[in-house]
Amino acid sequence: MVLPFIGILVSLAFLIFFAYRGHSVIFIAPVAAMIAVLFSGAPLLASYTQIFMPALGGFIVNFFPVFLVGAIFGRLMSVSGYAEDLARWISKALGAQRAILATSIASALLTYGGVSAWVVVFAMYPIAQALFKEAGIPKRLMPAAIALGFFSFAMAALPGSPQIHNAIPTRYFETTTFAAPLLGTLGAIVTYALGMAWLTWRQKKLISAGESYGPDLDPGSPATASISPEENDAPLTGGGVGVLNRVQTRERVVTKGLIALVPILVVVTVNFLFVYVLSETMNFDYLAEERFGATTLSSVIGVWSVTVALATAVIAIFLMRPRQAQEYVDGISEGAKTAVLPAFTTASEVGYGGVIASLAIFAVIREGIFEVSDNALVVAALSTAVIAAITGSSSGGLSIALQSFGADLARMADEQGISPELMHRVTAMASVSFDSLPHNGAVITLLLVCGLTHRQSYKDIGMVTVIAPFIGFLVVMGIALVISGN
Repeated sequence: MVLPFIGILVSLAFLIFFAYRGHSVIFIAPVAAMIAVLFSGAPLLASYTQIFMPALGGFIVNFFPVFLVGAIFGRLMSVSGYAEDLARWISKALGAQRAILATSIASALLTYGGVSAWVVVFAMYPIAQALFKEAGIPKRLMPAAIALGFFSFAMAALPGSPQIHNAIPTRYFETTTFAAPLLGTLGAIVTYALGMAWLTWRQKKLISAGESYGPDLDPGSPATASISPEENDAPLTGGGVGVLNRVQTRERVVTKGLIALVPILVVVTVNFLFVYVLSETMNFDYLAEERFGATTLSSVIGVWSVTVALATAVIAIFLMRPRQAQEYVDGISEGAKTAVLPAFTTASEVGYGGVIASLAIFAVIREGIFEVSDNALVVAALSTAVIAAITGSSSGGLSIALQSFGADLARMADEQGISPELMHRVTAMASVSFDSLPHNGAVITLLLVCGLTHRQSYKDIGMVTVIAPFIGFLVVMGIALVISGN
């Protein structure tokens, strides 16, 4: 059993190293899986075609609709200018001196509204850049301010979030995206308060040390040595997004901001109505038929509600600005294309997990995880957090953990009288803490967009996306254990 275990460690090291170097996980994950297979002595081709690919395909079958409509919605929010209008309105309302607060709130609102994390990064950078520059706040804090809004609580803690991290547990625990709403809201408040406290303290400390906004935080570093100040501060999203300096009346900014808020309100409202009204009044008995998978509404409602909510919001955007219909049609095509990469990246990680779970050595690893505690909440949180940290992906770690242990965890929770809603919220929040280690792809992208390096900004990113969410998770976990009586 020693050699197979070494094989898993080597495959993980391979996956982490090349993912950190920016190589596509779609290719790296199956190669890493085959390394573990070789060490274990299992059939190579059979493991790839009969285990890896079905696991990948199963994830796509279950969750691609969310990726698709989410990417389209995010693209239309960008094309229509609503994402920019919303961010500018919040920024104007709070003022440039509160750049960190404005940036994090705008990022969180876009994320909670269902906008893809990748869209949030590109939409928020030019807005944050203008605010930070005007306020003289050190630029090194900008990535952390953006990340606080979309890397943590808005993804997995806030009830009703349409992000994939909040949708995945619904398949395994037969819950909805509104699971454990009070507990999730409390976790979000703790996470955000701690993140803001850190960034506020860091801002005061850096400014008192004489640092102000500027690209050359670390002269000679790779991120700044070959980039002029003008190039480093140039908006990366095109289309004149970074235009806070444009003369606009406060009334116009407010009006456009309120209009931009409508699609997000549509997402939240329709999601809520589907879960609590339509699901109760409409007849879904046909789901029991073999042609529909002989399933139940509780097994699909999490994905259905989010998909319908985002699709309705897409229609709302068309109706709000019909003159831009041609641009929106093009945006739909672009959004559909951008949905493929993140969906298959996560699915490829799930395929990797499926192969590892099929190896004989995994039974030993599984026993070790379940021996840590006999409590379903603890096992779910531990397995999810560890796998998310290893893969550098919250959605990937969550999917792998629940695919490997989901049925057992649901059974344990039922035997122990633990609410599926508690399992949902704890597991979702556990996925968005240690996933944001330096090799996380979104972290790397965020730093590249901001023109900064890990050495310049990762300490602050880590504090608001790893430490703060972890403390928020511990608070929720503690209360969940008390509620469950374990």
